Amino acid sequence: MFSAYSSIDYHSMRASTPADAAAKRLDGIGHVLSDLDLSAIQTQGDMTRALWTLDAAAKCIRAVLAEFRAQPATDQLVRKSRYLIELIEQARGEVLNYRGTVVA
Repeated sequence: MFSAYSSIDYHSMRASTPADAAAKRLDGIGHVLSDLDLSAIQTQGDMTRALWTLDAAAKCIRAVLAEFRAQPATDQLVRKSRYLIELIEQARGEVLNYRGTVVA
């Protein structure tokens, strides 16, 4: 689901503007989420950790946007943040669908 972020070369990216720095941070959040394996959820603890990770990522996205709110709004930041939030909500729905199959 978040696999598009797993191939980003973070070492070659340099932030030349505040908006670039925000975009890089959003890409980093996506990269972390790309390691989240929803198919490995087997216990209630796994489900709780996955939901916590998704919620934390959503909060980080909001924090990045709030930090750069004073900067001129860029379509790139808005698109990236919306895309990530949509993926997070989709993943959250998938995790919650596991509820009936998760071992306590």
